[in-house]
Amino acid sequence: MKILEIKVLKGPNYWSIRRPKLIQMKLDLEEMEQRPTHKIEGFRERLENMFPTMYEHRCSVGTPGGFFQRVDEGTWMGHVIEHIALELQTLAGMDTGFGRTRTPEGEKEGVYYVVFSYMEEDAGVYAARAAVRIAEALTDAKAYDLADDIQKLREIREDTRLGPSTGCIVDEAAKRGIPYIRLNKQSLVQLGYGVYQKRIRATIASTTSNIAVDIACDKEETKMLLEAAEIPVPRGTVIRTEAGLEEAIEKFGYPLVIKPIDGNHGKGNTTNINNREQAQRAFDAAKAYSRSVIVERYITGYDFRALVINYKFICAALRTPASVIGDGEHTIKWLIDETNKDPRRGYGHEKVLTQITPDQFTQKMLDDLGYTLETVPALGERVLLKPTANLSTGGTSTDVTDEVHPANIFMFERIARIIGLDICGIDIMTTDLRTPVAENGGAILEVNAAPGFRMHIEPSEGLARNAAEPVVDMLFPKGSAGRIPIIAITGTNGKTTTTRLTAHIAKSAGKKVGYTTSDGVYIQNQLMMKGDCTGPISSQFVLKDPTVDFAVLECARGGILKSGLAFQNCEVAVVTNVAADHIGLGGINSVEQMARVKAVVPETVFPHGYAILNADDDLVFNMKEGLKCNIALFSMDENNPRIKAHCAEGGLATVFENGYVTIMKGNWKIRVMPAKDIPLTYEGKAVHNIANCLPAVLSTYLFRDITIEDIRIALQTFIPSENLTPGRLNFFHFKNFTILADFAHNPHGLKLLCDFISKLDYPYRIGVISGTGDRRDEDIRELGSISASYFDEIIIRCDKNLRGRTAEAIIELLKEGIHSINPTIPTLVIPNEDEALDYIYENARPGALYTIMCDVVARALDKIRELKVREEKELALTH
Repeated sequence: MKILEIKVLKGPNYWSIRRPKLIQMKLDLEEMEQRPTHKIEGFRERLENMFPTMYEHRCSVGTPGGFFQRVDEGTWMGHVIEHIALELQTLAGMDTGFGRTRTPEGEKEGVYYVVFSYMEEDAGVYAARAAVRIAEALTDAKAYDLADDIQKLREIREDTRLGPSTGCIVDEAAKRGIPYIRLNKQSLVQLGYGVYQKRIRATIASTTSNIAVDIACDKEETKMLLEAAEIPVPRGTVIRTEAGLEEAIEKFGYPLVIKPIDGNHGKGNTTNINNREQAQRAFDAAKAYSRSVIVERYITGYDFRALVINYKFICAALRTPASVIGDGEHTIKWLIDETNKDPRRGYGHEKVLTQITPDQFTQKMLDDLGYTLETVPALGERVLLKPTANLSTGGTSTDVTDEVHPANIFMFERIARIIGLDICGIDIMTTDLRTPVAENGGAILEVNAAPGFRMHIEPSEGLARNAAEPVVDMLFPKGSAGRIPIIAITGTNGKTTTTRLTAHIAKSAGKKVGYTTSDGVYIQNQLMMKGDCTGPISSQFVLKDPTVDFAVLECARGGILKSGLAFQNCEVAVVTNVAADHIGLGGINSVEQMARVKAVVPETVFPHGYAILNADDDLVFNMKEGLKCNIALFSMDENNPRIKAHCAEGGLATVFENGYVTIMKGNWKIRVMPAKDIPLTYEGKAVHNIANCLPAVLSTYLFRDITIEDIRIALQTFIPSENLTPGRLNFFHFKNFTILADFAHNPHGLKLLCDFISKLDYPYRIGVISGTGDRRDEDIRELGSISASYFDEIIIRCDKNLRGRTAEAIIELLKEGIHSINPTIPTLVIPNEDEALDYIYENARPGALYTIMCDVVARALDKIRELKVREEKELALTH
């Protein structure tokens, strides 16, 4: 078997809208296509022995054991690999269960798409490759180390996943419909879009005071502020030298605590120091993390953590360091192993508790007791294995929120205000929190910025507390979802012009618009990224921009197939049309399949939003079936039966009627303006641009704060030019001839362009055409035949990127199309685009219109501008 490609889908996609995180593996079974599972002796038994828990896979049978039934009946190896990949992730603590295995239409026999869900991207890719290896081993009856794969997946998960604190905040936001974007591979996350976004890094929020974080990270400064506010803190001092250590021991006596002044997570901390030797080792350990070291009187009692969010007490937990209790018979090592067998303990953060792993801190604590891992502790003796009570090192937590005395709650909230932390963890050492700490001899040990939430959301004992809820409440008060309006636009042709016009209307209405197009990403009309920017990375660029309050996103086929959409939902989706283009690429081998790709966009519309569909296009109109949102239509014919039926039921539409761009509200008409008065339509001659105006007008009209007058002004001020609409009907008027540059690159687009050209008053029309190498033969031929039907002369050039074909092959296909219509039409071949433009300039027919199908729009326009400058210089010399 051979893996042909693996794609990581991260948003709504061809396979699923609700399950955006999918691995799509294109797999060639090769000779295994002829060996379904029931023909492989012993395969079922070996599979079940390796994966007994796979009995829970119901598959299409719908009952436990259903997948094994399919294996017995005979299923293909791609299907088996799908289930192995899912089970591998589940065994590694990533419980996920969606999968599909399909034979792509038009692919050779034995090629499948194996699609399955993932929780962590890198783990999903690893599971895909491992599943193929395992299937091969099972088929060949070879031994395989499954445990190694599972451990590797656990390590990948821990390296890449959001930590439990960040993760619970993100999950809480997602439950409320607040979108999020992970901004790096660590814990920096954006919640919300555009101007409404907030950021978190672990449990520090964008609202958190930088000064407060600095104070909390300086333990001595924190202690000084608290002591000045009559908050009980341990007596202590800051030292840098061994002489200072001697003075501190003399002043405070034993037991002591020694810790770095700016440490975190307990690093370098040593507690319950009772002699000079221990103090020296603790001093050295603290100096490894900080030049200055705190020496404090050790407060006896229990370790508690209180959590205050938005200056309100939320919860409290009793924390216990990792430890074992002796039974008088077994060694400490044996007791650790037994403790780790607790099903609640797992690797890293995969379960409520973390496994205890002996390390140098463990060894130090045992050395202090005169113990080793082979020591047998007495019956009932508790042996501490870590110096701090962190859950990540095997500690446990018990919720004590309901036991906290009101005086302590007041003190905790006051501490958060004193330091200035809106998300604040407070460490307390005391006998209990049922009585005031100020009265029971306890003390505040530390105040923590970025406190961990795991001990509260998954305590070992007691009630779990949703610590994320008050964080999200603080960042997004009720009624705020952190969203900006999104209009998503897809289709085969007209996407970019519709996107630009829609963005222009919104901008004219006072919106701060970010939009993506096939020629770049724009933030408030400033070009930020050049090139084809119609995929999810470009969409995210807009959604991450903190100045944008309105997004218009062109969403092309390529991005949807490669990694899905960048957003889970949008307010409005527009589908302009579906025609034969890019057929045969990315597993899409028919125009019907292409329609299914484009349909992903309207399927993401919120229930209260609108899908705006082309009623003149059967494939687009039929997308309305199954949509869970409002439907609006547009048509170039007000008498289209679909429009009439839709409006008779009170529906919304835009139509071209009696020369007007008109909004239909039920049977009422709102005439926006005559099409001939819209510059984009070239006095009504560019019919395809009238069609592009219809969804742009309707999609913006749906927003209450965009008025009809805003739309009219925008239509009148949207002047087509190489700057505002690059590659879309760009005219360059030379002294004796004219060049029209357009991005038309498929038969449907070229036909619309030629219809427009036929209405223009030029005595001679010459087409400069090309074919795209990765299109079907029939599509390239059709470009030639359309050109021969409209032009008086043809120049054939080639794209810079031939996309898998030779220039000769493309030229021959174009000629075949040309000659099928007009064998005698003058045809010249100049493969290089720049050379073709130079030829036109030097051999221009007076009065002619040269229409060039641009390859890379920016480069072609630059070359034409260069020729304009050349002409101006030559004219200047003649005068």
